Amino acid sequence: MHLSTEEKKEIFAKYGKGANDTGSPESQIALFSIRIKHLTEHLKSNHKDYTTARALKALVGQRRSLLDYLIRKDINRYRAIIAQKELGIRK
Repeated sequence: MHLSTEEKKEIFAKYGKGANDTGSPESQIALFSIRIKHLTEHLKSNHKDYTTARALKALVGQRRSLLDYLIRKDINRYRAIIAQKELGIRK
């Protein structure tokens, strides 16, 4: 899956502080979540694709560490990103 720059800017504008805010944890978590959704759908039809399964596990781990960072630094920002139902993140 390759997201175009326009799609990424929309994601960053919606979840981050602006269209060019690529570094905030919220925007990175949103981008990881969209990629995780795509890889999950891919693995439903290609269950023997072990390389994609490994990449999915790595993405989930990166997103988890960013969420842990947000818990430590600012619990309100963590709660705000968890409240976004379209990302599909659970506690």
